[in-house]
Amino acid sequence: MAPVPLPDNLVRIRGLHFAYGRNRILRGIDLTIPRGRVVAILGTSGSGKSTLLQLMAASLRPARGSVEVCGHDVHALGRVQLYALRRQMGMMFQKGGLFSDLSVFENVAFPIREHTRLPEELIHDLVVMKLNAVGLRGAQRLMPGELSGGMSRRVALARAIALDPALIIYDEPFAGLDPITLNVVCNLIRTLNDALGATSVVVTYDVHEAVRLADYLYILGEGVIAAHGPTAEMVESRDPFVHQFLHAEPDGPVRFHFPARPFADDLGLAKPAPAPQAL
Repeated sequence: MAPVPLPDNLVRIRGLHFAYGRNRILRGIDLTIPRGRVVAILGTSGSGKSTLLQLMAASLRPARGSVEVCGHDVHALGRVQLYALRRQMGMMFQKGGLFSDLSVFENVAFPIREHTRLPEELIHDLVVMKLNAVGLRGAQRLMPGELSGGMSRRVALARAIALDPALIIYDEPFAGLDPITLNVVCNLIRTLNDALGATSVVVTYDVHEAVRLADYLYILGEGVIAAHGPTAEMVESRDPFVHQFLHAEPDGPVRFHFPARPFADDLGLAKPAPAPQAL
């Protein structure tokens, strides 16, 4: 794949539809992510956030619509071209996704060895620098099973930035973290994005951290982009859906109950229809 200058919009999605069988997940997504920004994609569990990330990485194919990353239509690329594009993408998976049989050092070294032919001396120095950036240079010989949850996330972050990618994708990076570790990871994402001149996409349901971290918010709902805008404007929005979601209010457009027939019908309490009156 011939290198091209990075476009102003690093990710551009238009008319994206996707379904698992008859279950329609995405129903026409339009989304743009400018270069150099931290963008958060919010939504309730099951709203299609992680599916959207897999479509961006071409791990899944859409029913229709287009996904452009770094100026390339990812679903039009051949295997070799797609592999080259993925070198410009870093991914931090849910719960870290470390290789359990590889040490911390080898986990971070893996993408460098996979995508380059650099000598081992240089690989060593790169890995040590990435681990130092996340505060874990002293843990390089540990195995994943010896790490706490927060340490695993930080190793996963070091692996995601191992090749200084243009685009870094985070799938639920805050789930299950204690408050101190959550704050550390949140600050690392912002600091590393700005230091590397990268673009970050953070998929999460953690509204508080997304508002603190991101420059721009997208909210997924019912398979479409329900709302989007600069973070400060979204927080002050009086739109009922946006206000309910960002302020965690129980009452509003987001339904708590799954659609069902009247409760009395399920309890057998429905009143019988009145008998017809005699003429």
